[in-house]
Amino acid sequence: MWGRDHFLEASLGFKETTDDDSDRGSKLMLLPESNNITLLSVEASLWNDDCAIPYPTYFHPSKDIQVRKWQRKMRRMERRYLFTFTGASRPNSAGSIRGELIDQCQSSSTCNFVSCLHGAKKCEDPLKVLKAFQSSVFCLQPTGDSLTRRSTFDSILAGCIPVFFRPGSAYAQYICYMPRNHTRYSVFIPQNDLKDRKVLINETLLQIPKKEVLAMREEVIKLIPGIVYADPSYRLESLEDAFDIAVKGVLDRVETVRRGIKKAKDPSIGFVEYNVTKF
Repeated sequence: MWGRDHFLEASLGFKETTDDDSDRGSKLMLLPESNNITLLSVEASLWNDDCAIPYPTYFHPSKDIQVRKWQRKMRRMERRYLFTFTGASRPNSAGSIRGELIDQCQSSSTCNFVSCLHGAKKCEDPLKVLKAFQSSVFCLQPTGDSLTRRSTFDSILAGCIPVFFRPGSAYAQYICYMPRNHTRYSVFIPQNDLKDRKVLINETLLQIPKKEVLAMREEVIKLIPGIVYADPSYRLESLEDAFDIAVKGVLDRVETVRRGIKKAKDPSIGFVEYNVTKF
């Protein structure tokens, strides 16, 4: 197998092209010794040798019943806001739509804006972040320093329907965790439409029929068991958590390689490829 049955869990920044001290990470995963290892990370790259796994949330259940109770609680939440944005603007980031999101949110009485400017304490308090999401029907998830956000999983945990603006923020990332039909659990508003002021978030979300909104929220709540990491001291009995799903995905990948080897196929073909159209 030459390492193709091995995997590594790591954070971002292990595919830098140099070892310069100014880089945010290293070129670990580009070294010959690492070429055949599958990387599990909170954000996938344009290479196909890595798999995106959920960011850790604030909830680490030790029993199935804790997950079930949490899901029931999220179904009962009173959501007085149509949509919420928790974050800060990125004035120095070319192409950022956060400023437009904040402007639209602050001009709407149905939006809850939680400012995270200069490390606002609200954004560092798990309870306040979750309460903000729990009080809203939809949660805006624009890109930040990278394509993905931990906030996506905090909002799912809170039963809040995520609104994405780029496919690479979730749809092309968490393929083992999210339904392939993304309309079942989320709303997509093209980033360029927002930049060009072709759409108003408030109007777009209000146009979604109530019955459809309820179905989407239920789908989001069903995702909760699979996007949380259980307390490592315990094992969930009938539910698969994010770790279980990640390991199953790696084993499926390894089994595909094994079947190919038995058929005399070259295992290196397609195992590590760069795909510019991935996102």
